[in-house]
Amino acid sequence: MLPSRLLGLLAGPHGVDRYTELLDPMWTSDARATVVAVRRSTPRSLTVSLQPNRPVAGLRAGQYLTVTVEVDGRRHTRCYSPANAEGAALVELTIASHDGGVVSEHLLRNARPGMTVGLSTPAGDFVVPEVRPRRLLLIAGGSGITPVMAIARTLQGERYDGDVAVVHYVHALQDAAYRDELAAMPNVRVLYGCTRAPGGDLDGHLDQTHLAAAMADPDAVYVCGPPALVDAVRRYRPDAKAESFAPAPLVMPDSPGGGRITFSDSGIDAVDDGRPLLNQAEDAGLTPTSGCRMGICHTCTRRKVRGVVRNVSTGVISTDADEAVQICVSVAVGAVDIAL
Repeated sequence: MLPSRLLGLLAGPHGVDRYTELLDPMWTSDARATVVAVRRSTPRSLTVSLQPNRPVAGLRAGQYLTVTVEVDGRRHTRCYSPANAEGAALVELTIASHDGGVVSEHLLRNARPGMTVGLSTPAGDFVVPEVRPRRLLLIAGGSGITPVMAIARTLQGERYDGDVAVVHYVHALQDAAYRDELAAMPNVRVLYGCTRAPGGDLDGHLDQTHLAAAMADPDAVYVCGPPALVDAVRRYRPDAKAESFAPAPLVMPDSPGGGRITFSDSGIDAVDDGRPLLNQAEDAGLTPTSGCRMGICHTCTRRKVRGVVRNVSTGVISTDADEAVQICVSVAVGAVDIAL
C-alpha cells in the first residue's frame, strides 16, 4: 500500500507533511491525535481516549473540537465536545450512533488503539465563567452529556464547593453514559428522565416541575441537547446558556437559480441548480473539506470572491466581495465566484 501511495504523491507537488505522514501519521505540523484506548460506554456509544501530537491549547470545559477521519479516500469532519476535564493529558470523546453520521459510524465500527485522526483547535462558548456560579444546573439530552461531564469533572478537580445538579434525558437508562461516575461525585445531584422507556427519576419531557425537582433557584443554567430540549429550557429560563447539536431547519429555494457558479481556484464552473454550493462543488469533482454539513462547525467556510449567496439556515444574505461563507448551507443568488 505504501509504495502506491508514495508514487501517487510523487506525481504532483505536495508539502513536506504529505510525505512524512506516510512514514508516521503523527509527523506533521497539523493537529493530529492517536487513539490510545477504546471502551464501550453504552450499547449505542463508544468512548475513545486520544493522545494529541501537541497540547490542545486553550481547551476549556464545554467547548468542542472537530475530528477528521478518512473514509473511502475522502476526508470527513464532525464536531465533538470532549468529556475530559480542563488540562487533562488525553482528549476523551464519547461517540453515539447517529443515523447518517459518516464520522460517528466510522469511529463506532473502526476505532482502535493506534488509529490516527485529525483535530481542530477548540471552539465554542458553552463554558462556565471564571467566577463560578454558586448554584449550577446542568441539563443534557443524549450525547449532550459530554460537555456537561467536562464541566462537572473540571469543577471536581478544582474542589468546587458550590451546588451542582445534573439532569440527563435519555431514551432509556441503559443509554446514559457516565452514570457511575456522576453518582460518585460529591455535592452533585443527578436526575434522569427516560423519554422512551420506564425508569428514571422524571416522567416525560422537561417542564417546570423537572427544573424545580433538580434545583430551586439556580444561579446559572446550562443546557446541551436537541433543539426541542433547548427551547423547553428557555421557556422557563430565557437566560440559560445553550448549545445544540442539530441545525435550524433549512429553507431551500423554490427553484434553481440558473446562474453561473465559478470555482476560481480550480478553473471549474457550473450552472447553478439551486442546491448548496458544497453539493455542487462535489458534483463538479472537487473535494472541499467539510464537517457537519449543517452549518454548525464552520469547517467548510470558503471565501466568496464576488456575487450574492443566501444562508438557507439563517436566511442571511451575503453581498460583499471577499466574504467568508459556509458553503454547506449557502445557495447562489445569481452568478457567484467561490475561492475553491
